[in-house]
Amino acid sequence: MRRTTVIRTGLSALLVIGAWATAGLVPATAAPSPTSEAPASAGLLSAMQKDLGLTKGQAEARLAAEKTATAVDGKARRAAGPAYGGSWFNADSGTLTVAVTTAGKADAVRATGATVRLVEHSAQQLDAAKAKIDALSAPAGVASWHVDPKANKVVVNVVAAQKNDNDVRSFLARARQAGPVTVEETATAPQTFAAGTVGGDPYYTGNVRCSIGFSVYGGFVTAGHCGQAGAGVSGWDGSYIGNFQGSSFPDNDYAWVNVGSGWWTVPVVLGWGSVSDQLVRGSNEAPIGASICRSGSTTHWRCGNVLAKNETVNYSQGAVHQMTKTSVCAEGGDSGGSFISGDQAQGVTSGGWGNCSSGGETWYQPVNEILGRYGLTLHTA
Repeated sequence: MRRTTVIRTGLSALLVIGAWATAGLVPATAAPSPTSEAPASAGLLSAMQKDLGLTKGQAEARLAAEKTATAVDGKARRAAGPAYGGSWFNADSGTLTVAVTTAGKADAVRATGATVRLVEHSAQQLDAAKAKIDALSAPAGVASWHVDPKANKVVVNVVAAQKNDNDVRSFLARARQAGPVTVEETATAPQTFAAGTVGGDPYYTGNVRCSIGFSVYGGFVTAGHCGQAGAGVSGWDGSYIGNFQGSSFPDNDYAWVNVGSGWWTVPVVLGWGSVSDQLVRGSNEAPIGASICRSGSTTHWRCGNVLAKNETVNYSQGAVHQMTKTSVCAEGGDSGGSFISGDQAQGVTSGGWGNCSSGGETWYQPVNEILGRYGLTLHTA
């Protein structure tokens, strides 16, 4: 966008309303979070009150507890070593629980500030079982699968109406051979959230509208299903932005677009007038159970909770790996948009089921993978 046409609702003319990217095979190059504590904006607190049913005081306390839990998580993982079985945040108690397979590691983990649960399977064993399932060809009736540290199993989600399908039953039989597996039902198969062209939205490629992701130096990140490498991108005002420099879908769902022609990047996630525009200060990964919010060009600002990590989602176009599942709703056109927890970038919107009238769930790919994959640096405040 050009500086003469910047004034628009909130910062919608600014290029960096947040999508995030995916979780990382290579260390991310995001700038570290500043040590100074930035207070939560009134808009963020208001959105959490609305979408999570909290009071202002409860929202402030939860954000503080989640920030502490995020810091404790890394220390606890190191203390547990090979006995680490995963972790999750408990919103009611404000504590992080860490699963361990060896009682001898319990005291060291508790010393980090986490509570401890003894389990049978380590995170490494569960990840290995999931990797074996990833190698299978899943039928349409299988929606997704992920490691659930709280259940200490790999959870396979099947579409309820197709649970007795022969191909689904055969897939589940092979999945159970991979390791500890439990089956849950979902009402609807997942789908991506791209949409046909309509006026006034953040960016277009061909006849597809998607949502701009997090700003990186030199461009922004977004969802891979929104465009292939080389495809041209135009902004909300129809002016040329740049091109997809890299894109992966399926298997992954991430991409990045270079920025030029009078457009520039800023470390901001758009609040769409529902909340104040949010500054991005880093990309520390929030734990399971943490609150999280999403910004997108169709349904704007919505909040919910992190439900699962490292989930494989079986879209009609093929499986996408290493996704994070949330209770936040989304609709067509929200693809590529930002997921943010506090002031920390989390990931880019990929797909889900349902809508923002009746409810639903969404998946995103964590931002740090895309930064590492393409050697990008997150633009932070």
